[in-house]
Amino acid sequence: MIMKYGLLKYEENKKFFNVGDNIQSLAAKQFLPKVDEYVSREKMADYRGSKIKMILNGWFTHNVHNWIPSEKIDPLFVSFHINNTAAPYMLDEKGVEYLKKHEPIGCRDQFTAETLQEKGIEAYFTGCLTLTLDTYKVDDSQRTDEVYIVDPLYGYTTYKKVTYSFRSFVRSILNGNIFHLGKKNKHLNKIIDKSLLEKAIYINQEPEANKYTTEEKFEMGEDLLKKYAKAKLVITSRIHCALPCLALGTPVIFINGFDSFVDSCRFEGILDLFNRVDISSKTGEFTTNFILEGKINENTVIKNLTKHHSIARSLKEKCRKFINA
Repeated sequence: MIMKYGLLKYEENKKFFNVGDNIQSLAAKQFLPKVDEYVSREKMADYRGSKIKMILNGWFTHNVHNWIPSEKIDPLFVSFHINNTAAPYMLDEKGVEYLKKHEPIGCRDQFTAETLQEKGIEAYFTGCLTLTLDTYKVDDSQRTDEVYIVDPLYGYTTYKKVTYSFRSFVRSILNGNIFHLGKKNKHLNKIIDKSLLEKAIYINQEPEANKYTTEEKFEMGEDLLKKYAKAKLVITSRIHCALPCLALGTPVIFINGFDSFVDSCRFEGILDLFNRVDISSKTGEFTTNFILEGKINENTVIKNLTKHHSIARSLKEKCRKFINA
């Protein structure tokens, strides 16, 4: 029987989708001889096609009550993340039984590994599969002078979040978030020099929903990776921008302004991999884990940490072994 291979695709919400999801799938795609099926992360339980092998990496899942993949899917769990809000529903008796059937489970972050271990599931930290995206790396002679600022402090209150729906608008008034609309720019000005803020190229990894095909979304992900590969510097609050930049050899600074556990639980074991600015969303005061004199500016030169190399090597070995088995 000729083995077939599947790749995760993603459902959109009402207003936008996250290209970072597609970038995670591009990391998995590298190891596949071909893609026979695109399977929605939220509808894996409904898959009824031919038997397929799939690398199941990334954030799971919005469909917490019917998430267990079909028996037609032969899975490799690496870089797997369950958020603390989803865990109580996903890790019911059936969910635990399914994961134990496919253990050991490779987890993107320490929080997920520990959460699974508490349920008696053999689990371990693998880091994120996007650390293996060095297949998009280019020679340094192709590097430009372009600096990209990608979704900085996107966790802050923004106009898009406030106006997402009537309910979100009312909620932002009741909880006072609507009065924090200017805080993002105020805090960025504390970290980044005005001249660089004006000259940098801004990228939004959450484009408008219901406008693009699955193929176009993957093309968008590839286009971003090619841009990041040639950049002089990338400044971002997106882990699926920062982690690929490590693989690409592109200097990257991660701006961490996340205060809630819903966000921070995703980062355990990951945050130490890159140069980082940790900022208080309340005061704007910040610290760095690298030497920074004044603000980040056009002359700021940093060198990426190298902790990710061993993680990437291990991930590559696991994926290749699974596909070749």
